Amino acid sequence: MTTGKEYVNSVFEKVKAQNSHEAEFLQAVEEVFESLVPVFDKYPQYIEENLLERLVEPERIVSFRVPWVDDKGNVQVNRGFRVQFSSAIGPYKGGLRFHPSVNQSIIKFLGFEQIFKNSLTGQPIGGGKGGSNFDPKGKSDNEIMRFCQSFMTELSKHIGADTDVPAGDIGVGGREIGYLYGQYKRLRNEYTGVLTGKGLNWGGSLARTEATGYGAVYFAEQMLKARGEDFAGKTAIVSGSGNVAIYATEKLQSLGAKVIAVSDSSGYVYDPEGIDVALLKQLKEVERARIVKYADARPSAKFVAAGGDSIWTLKADLAFPCATQNELNEEDAKTLVENGVIAVSEGANMPSTLKAIEVFHKAGVSFGPAKAANAGGVAVSALEMAQNSGRTSWTFEEVDSKLYDIMKGIYDNSAAAAKEFGQEGNLVVGANIAGFLKVAEAMSAQGIV
Repeated sequence: MTTGKEYVNSVFEKVKAQNSHEAEFLQAVEEVFESLVPVFDKYPQYIEENLLERLVEPERIVSFRVPWVDDKGNVQVNRGFRVQFSSAIGPYKGGLRFHPSVNQSIIKFLGFEQIFKNSLTGQPIGGGKGGSNFDPKGKSDNEIMRFCQSFMTELSKHIGADTDVPAGDIGVGGREIGYLYGQYKRLRNEYTGVLTGKGLNWGGSLARTEATGYGAVYFAEQMLKARGEDFAGKTAIVSGSGNVAIYATEKLQSLGAKVIAVSDSSGYVYDPEGIDVALLKQLKEVERARIVKYADARPSAKFVAAGGDSIWTLKADLAFPCATQNELNEEDAKTLVENGVIAVSEGANMPSTLKAIEVFHKAGVSFGPAKAANAGGVAVSALEMAQNSGRTSWTFEEVDSKLYDIMKGIYDNSAAAAKEFGQEGNLVVGANIAGFLKVAEAMSAQGIV
């Protein structure tokens, strides 16, 4: 009989051979696969059904050109993607990322992670992801509108309220969602919840903007409780200064922690008096300025340009990587451990390398993996879908309460799965197993499709 380890290894070798040029996707697959060995020993029927090889292959990948006209009248062309990875437990659900780094590997890694993240929320949503190598930075509102309209003209053929419901991600905020939704409505002549993250006056949900950042903090709160601690008096580093970082900072400080640093691609600011959230919101959400402007406006703050010391060299009790994938490496992790960090909660998608995660585990640092800690955004997106379906709207407090309960449930289920399979305290393993089992049961029940 094939053992779980033999089966997992054989599938991973095949995945590597078929996707050898997709480094980010292989990293995400390797991290999940390592956790699942005991699952296949316990449930050998999943080996017989070759369930893992079926799961790791997307149900559908759509790649398309996106032509648009800039303000000078020149025709530009970008590449668009949508990876519809798994619909075993619901319609595909996952964000759209507009960033120059976007390629098929990155969209596939994000879509693969989304399967387990969405499963963990307990909501009936499958895994998908999409985006484009278009860069919104430096573009006018009219250029962004024309790009979004061209992008949605093609994407609209492949999505729908009961088929695939995209949301925002890096480079896709409220402005972009508005342009995308307007074009979808124009093309399809229907007012449906086909996108989440919509404006509050046209189908959006209260607390959606705050959800990912708040969720990462709620997850960290559960990790601290397990250690017999709370946020009071603790210092925190939050990388990034976009939506997730801003609202993680806001929630941390409302619960008694002091956030001493935030960042963007140009560098980071260190503010020993604690980040001024109102100033950060003004600079990033209104002025769309670089983070150095924070230091210009705040005498207590110091700006450190990219290429100098990393934000992770600062001494703090808590770390929240909320910027982008692989931003926190092995050396960063060692520095954080030496400086006394006790908990790390991932607000971005796969921000820590596999070596960094090993360092945290060996040091006894509580570690919340992205597919668990970062799930607040998609959880509230599913709540937005529910409100759209019911033609209703819930209060901020109602949504926030549901979000808290979902994040607590994700922690509890991940911790329980880790304990059941002999890895107590390892939330990476626990989240992978808990997320996988729900999808596996659905796939098995639905036959070989």
